[in-house]
This record gives sequence, structure tokens and C-alpha cells, in this order.
Amino acid sequence: MLPFLLILPIFPILPIAQTTPLPPQEEIVQTQQVRPLPGKLNRVPTFNSNSPEKVLKEGILLSTFPPQGKKVPAAHLNFPFQGRFDIFAHHVAEAPTPDNLRSLYLGIMLHNPGKQPVRVSVLQGASYLSQPDAPFIELPSFTLNPSGTVFAGPGDRVMSDVLRGRRQDIFPAQIVIPPGQSQMVLNAPIPVKGLTPPLNGRSTLIRLQSNGTVYAASLAMFAPTNTDGSERAPTLEEWKNLLNNGDLSSPRDKTPTPLEKTDKPIIYGRVAGVAQGTHWRANITDSPKVKYLTIPQPGQAYSYALSTLHRGTLGTNQIQSAPMLARYPDTAYRAHGNYGIQYSLKLPLYNNTKTPQTVSISMQTPIKEDQLVKPGLRFFNTPAQQVFFRGTVQVRYKDDGGKPQTQFVHLVQRRGQPGEPLVKLNMKPGDQRLVQVDFLYPPDATPPQVLTVQTLNRANLPSGIQQ
Repeated sequence: MLPFLLILPIFPILPIAQTTPLPPQEEIVQTQQVRPLPGKLNRVPTFNSNSPEKVLKEGILLSTFPPQGKKVPAAHLNFPFQGRFDIFAHHVAEAPTPDNLRSLYLGIMLHNPGKQPVRVSVLQGASYLSQPDAPFIELPSFTLNPSGTVFAGPGDRVMSDVLRGRRQDIFPAQIVIPPGQSQMVLNAPIPVKGLTPPLNGRSTLIRLQSNGTVYAASLAMFAPTNTDGSERAPTLEEWKNLLNNGDLSSPRDKTPTPLEKTDKPIIYGRVAGVAQGTHWRANITDSPKVKYLTIPQPGQAYSYALSTLHRGTLGTNQIQSAPMLARYPDTAYRAHGNYGIQYSLKLPLYNNTKTPQTVSISMQTPIKEDQLVKPGLRFFNTPAQQVFFRGTVQVRYKDDGGKPQTQFVHLVQRRGQPGEPLVKLNMKPGDQRLVQVDFLYPPDATPPQVLTVQTLNRANLPSGIQQ
């Protein structure tokens, strides 16, 4: 199998204290079927600003404005938005020199090119810093998270908020942009002063609905200073000047490997452009002709691939990465990882056996591969140190008493970690039970994952679980 470049976080992560040496890693093969995920991404565009991830110089991060009249036409992708669209931005600021600790401002601008006012509704939205809003801390692999207070990292916190339908109070419910004018959706600092190392990040996701055509841009500018030396936020005019006269921010991230170059190690690159898709909905059944999903035989399991990508399809040959509608030539060819995209999965489980069965549903992070070397998923007996998934999952179902339940579970999974069940159901013969799983794929996660349905071997269950 060819080597590849993993998409790993650049934010500082707290070190893990080790009191004893880790045991050697051994692979465990979970023999089972891995299936492609039914459904597909919708066609709603996402303004996806993630390259360069580490911003060292002022400049344009992503502009979908027309190139006419701009000093650097190649920095503008000429892609208009209308109706539903999302804005995703995920960037890191680092002090360029030890004595230059000015805050880096992230500005997100919308422009109305028309002759009538445009109303833009902010449906949901959140933006958080790594420090102090959402520092990377050690968390258990499985934590109930009913109120959204469990998170590690700004992307984790943002996705949890939007999953719950929240709109952070820094965003108005509606923005009215006069004809030919621009307005800032976000004008927020990424401070580094007082941090060791002087490194900080900001993650943002905004869901929008516009009644007219708008263009969008994300921009980076070091904080201007007042006469007394204190920092202030850039003005709209200063942002517009940067947009019209600035160039792409540099240094640039690694240039991605063309997708057709299958004989070379792959560099996925980071995304700067417009991706097609905000939501993947799936009704998972045995086939399109039936309305149920038959549970596995006792002691057996099957999995559905999540966030599969080029050369990482887990044997399904399915690439879920959102296609790019517009991009800069030195950035990712697809939105690998689907950061900020929501997965809404329905599993209408059916026990077709004549005996009671205990069924679990789990999210898992197997070892990445394209075509399965062995007939099943590979895990480590001791998961690796790298965290590959850190986020909140919503699970809805009816419990064994028929009462509707909604749970939010925060997961931390390392490379090769099987994970704990999100839910266990005791299903009577002929029982049908709908389970719904929702999550937004968080920034700094590394794909792919799987959703696994397993029927437990009842001979090995604790007596309290058996019926």
C-alpha cells in the first residue's frame, strides 16, 4: 500500500503523560462486510477556506469575487452564491517572529453586486478560538454531552453547536446588504500574545440563506494599531482595500497530488474553494425495494463507510469527498474529509429471527486502507496515540420500553480504535426499531470512519442484558 499524507491538526495538543511504556501494537481483524454508504451529498455549495491552514502573512485566503478590477485577478474565483450556502473557515495564526505578537484578524465578507438590497439570513453559526474558547484537552473516549459543554478544540465545539441548531450571538439573525455594497459576516481576532507557543486557531461554520446573488471572501490581516499602540479591528474599508489590492496569503500549503497519479505517494492538500455539498442523508435499508435493515446474525457485524476519500475507501470503491466547483490550482482537488458536512443516517433495524437479539451501533476508526487486504476491518489492540476523530454524535431511538430517546455523545477515537457502542437495543423477535445518527464531520479529524451494526453473541452477554 502506498504511503499517504495524513490530514492532522496543526493546533497545539497537550502532551499525554506516559508512566509506563506502551505495549507493542498488534493488529486485530474484525471479519465482516464493509458496505458503501447509501444516499449522497446534496448540491448546496460550501465556501471552504482551509488553505493555507497556518497563516503567516496578510492576504486573501479565499475569494469568490469576480477578477475584474482586482490587482491580482488569479486570487478571485468568480463564483456567485444564491439561496442556501455554507461558509466554513479553519485557520491558524502563529507569530511570524518572537517579538511580533500582533493578533491576526480573520475577516469574512459578503458583497451584493446587484441593484436591489439582498437579505442574508444566518440560520446557524458558530466561531471559536483554540485559546481560550476550546483548548485541546485530554477527554475520555466516550462522554455523554447533553448540553454541549464537552469539547476539545474549536472545530469540535463549533460542530457541536451547529449540530444542535444554535446561532452564536456574534452573528445577527439577518444581514441586509445594500446594492453594490459589502458587509462583514465575521471580523474576529486570532490572538497569540501570552500563549506558549504563540500559536492559536479559529474554526467557523455558518449556514446562510440569501434572497439574491452574493460573492464571498475570507481575508487575513494583522491588527491595525491605535495611536496609543493598542490593537483595533480592521474597518470595512481596510478589508475592501486588501481584497482589491492584495494577493493570496503565503506561504502556501503543500501542492496536492493529481488524483490520477496512482503510482505516487499521495498528498491530499488543503481546501480553498467552493465545494459541492453540505449534507449527506441516508436511509440505510437492505435494498432500495425494502423499508428495513435486517440485523446481522448473532456474533456478526457489518459496517457502513463514513467520509471515505481517494485511496481510502475501505474496499467500497466509494469516495464521499465533496467535489470542488471552484478551487485554486495549488489546493485540494476534492474536499477530503468533508469538514463541516453533516451526516444524517437512518437505520430502520429489523430482527427477523425467532429469538431476542441484542444489537449495538458504534462509530469506529479502523486503519485506513483502500482495498481491504484481509476480509474485514483492521484495528490495533492498543490504539495509536494520534487522535483521528474528536466530535459529538447525536443518536435518536426508542428504548426497550418504547420511550423516545435523544442522546448527544462526545467521542474521542485514535487511529485503529474500535470504539464503544453509541446505543444497545434488546430487540424481540420481529421487532423493528428506527435509530437515527447525526454528526458534523469535525475539522482536525482524519478519515475514514465506519458506522458498525453488530448483533452480540448472547451466550457471552452479562445476565442483566439477556431477555
